[in-house]
Amino acid sequence: MERGKKIGSTGVGGGALVSGSGKRAFGTVLAALILCLIGIMAFSIRLFSVIKYESVIHEFDPYFNYRVTKYLTKAGIYEFWNWFDDRTWYPLGRVIGGTVYPGLTITAGTMWWILNAFNIPLSVETVCVFTAPIFSSFAAWATYLLTSEVKGRGAGLTAAALLAMVPSYISRSVAGSYDNEAVAIFALIFTFYLYVKTLNTGSLFYATLNALAYFYMVCSWGGYTFIINLIPMHVLLCIVTGRYSSRLYIAYAPLVILGTLLAALVPVVGFNAVMTSEHFASFLVFVIIHVAALAHYIKRVLSPKQYSTAVSFVITFGMYEPAALIAILAAMVAASPTKGWSGRSLSLLDPTYASKYIPIIASVSEHQPPTWPSYFMDINVLAFLVPAGIIACFLPLSDSSSFVVLYLVTSVYFSGVMVRLMLVLAPAACVLSGIALSEAFAVLTRSIKYQDLSEASLLAAVDSTATLNSTNENEASVKEVKDKAPKRGKKKTVEKEVEKKRKRLLGLPMEASAVGILLLIIMGSFYVVHCVWAAAEAYSAPSIVLTSQTPDGGLHVFDDFREAYAWLNHNTGEDDKVASWWDYGYQTTAMANRTVIVDNNTWNNTHIATVGTAMSSPERQAWEIFQSLDVKYVFVIFGGLVGYPSDDINKFLWMVRIGGGVFPHIREPDYLRDGHYRIDSQATPTMLNCLMYKLSYYRFAEADGKGYDRVRRTEIGKKYFKLNYFEEVFTTQHWMVRIYKLKPPRNLVSAVKSKKRFL
Repeated sequence: MERGKKIGSTGVGGGALVSGSGKRAFGTVLAALILCLIGIMAFSIRLFSVIKYESVIHEFDPYFNYRVTKYLTKAGIYEFWNWFDDRTWYPLGRVIGGTVYPGLTITAGTMWWILNAFNIPLSVETVCVFTAPIFSSFAAWATYLLTSEVKGRGAGLTAAALLAMVPSYISRSVAGSYDNEAVAIFALIFTFYLYVKTLNTGSLFYATLNALAYFYMVCSWGGYTFIINLIPMHVLLCIVTGRYSSRLYIAYAPLVILGTLLAALVPVVGFNAVMTSEHFASFLVFVIIHVAALAHYIKRVLSPKQYSTAVSFVITFGMYEPAALIAILAAMVAASPTKGWSGRSLSLLDPTYASKYIPIIASVSEHQPPTWPSYFMDINVLAFLVPAGIIACFLPLSDSSSFVVLYLVTSVYFSGVMVRLMLVLAPAACVLSGIALSEAFAVLTRSIKYQDLSEASLLAAVDSTATLNSTNENEASVKEVKDKAPKRGKKKTVEKEVEKKRKRLLGLPMEASAVGILLLIIMGSFYVVHCVWAAAEAYSAPSIVLTSQTPDGGLHVFDDFREAYAWLNHNTGEDDKVASWWDYGYQTTAMANRTVIVDNNTWNNTHIATVGTAMSSPERQAWEIFQSLDVKYVFVIFGGLVGYPSDDINKFLWMVRIGGGVFPHIREPDYLRDGHYRIDSQATPTMLNCLMYKLSYYRFAEADGKGYDRVRRTEIGKKYFKLNYFEEVFTTQHWMVRIYKLKPPRNLVSAVKSKKRFL
């Protein structure tokens, strides 16, 4: 009989075990299906640029990446590493293999090779256009893995869905946005996931994968320095707060050793991986964690009294060598003019540094601080969910949740310094918002589910929930009541404890819970609508093709840029040199296939200052500068006729500042009237006679009859003048690109050549 009871009980338990296993299997399949849908959504929402416009590369830097990828697929990897590009930075040229982050190029090139191996004949341009949407799906899945390690599968799915459509990430990953961030954000999130995974498991296998993921990040983007500083900060935080463990050591030590060795293999990084201040924090914490490991080991093998004596001895006699080493490192860093930091890093640490010392960095629009509306535009309701996610990470606090909070805090600071780094904030905001939404839904749905349960059913339900999620404090405490209640044998005490835990478990009445769920759904709906609008309208338009609404509701297309580059390609000599402001260098070499003086790499400030000085100088002086550079053609971007605000007149003061930083005779006050930048009749003579003004407004009064600039909303000051050293050879349909040819010396007007040097 007893045996029968045992067999029966075993059968029931086995059935429950099978049932629990089936639920877990169903949950896994359902999660996989949801992840597939999230990946499809992440890819699809980024296709508006192709649907509304065409399959084309966007912006400026992506054109250089596209050109390099074409060379890689044509010439091969070895030729790519040794490629000297004589089409850029004339007459200096540029060693491409040693000055680019090759991750994006090699990734797209590999995808193209694989597709062609399977007889899928896609062009290199098509692969480049769709690389960013593909990797946005990978980034969403990596976000799921990271968040699941911190707070479970539900939070992971929510965070992945949020990241798939967050506008901040969409702005850098729409179809055609072929920039380094297209693959780097995935590498960033995946590296963080492997670090947290190693932190939770203590697995050397995951630690090795973490170093490899970090290597891919180093290959992909200069933002890898964020990783190699954030992780040491977290390790130091754990050590200081008494949370050191062997898992922490395994997560960090292999990353520093193997990751640094691999990073040094990337030509653009090289010995900077061990010689620049951006990496010193990782080495300092590497020493500290070994000291902590040694201290923990000694504490285990010695008695408390012996350990106290050893600590006193080390403090008394063992601090001289580390102090001397730190002093030597500090002296080496202090000997550098920039203290071993790059200009961009110093701009992040000191937001005023670039505007004071490196105007070329400050001139870039994406290096400016964001406005408050930018946060609502780029992360929307996530800004309100993040605080709740931080609170959830502290209930309870773990090593992984503290890392996510630290990631958020640092990314909030950096995004406040540079609008471009809103992109780094987006994953952190999605992770914490996913945690907040998951916890909120769990509390609200649990309140409804357990509303009418009896005390026994309540205890059973709480026991089941606690088994599935042992980290939940409320459920664990209710289970403890259940376990202890039979031993007490006091019914009233049990009833009081159950009622107390029931109130803690429910939290809200059914009506409030239902309203809360409804509000969360409405908030999520607004988020989806905003993200779709941002993807379709705000971030899908390629800068190379502009559009505007006509009065009758139609669409007017401005294709002046491609029109101008096509003219240069078909009407100029193959070896002719073309000068413009550096913004358009990458597009000129990629689309017009002509040699440029400067481009978007901005590695040589003096060369850029020379072009800025030419644009800021009177016509003859500018002609002499361009002649010395063997320039045949000069073009400017002008938006005064159609109202295009991102033209060269609006950028002109940056040309003055950058040129004046190298050539002191260029002074910004000479171009301002009472501190104001003007192009009307009140503009200064220096402004009215500089080359930029003349090339932009030449024959402009003939075009609209009165010379009214729609961007500056005023009539220009100098309407009728002639060019003596340049001749207009082409102006696009909407006057947005104006191309001029330098006159050779023999064709110059003799009256100009005789006496006056300055006009």
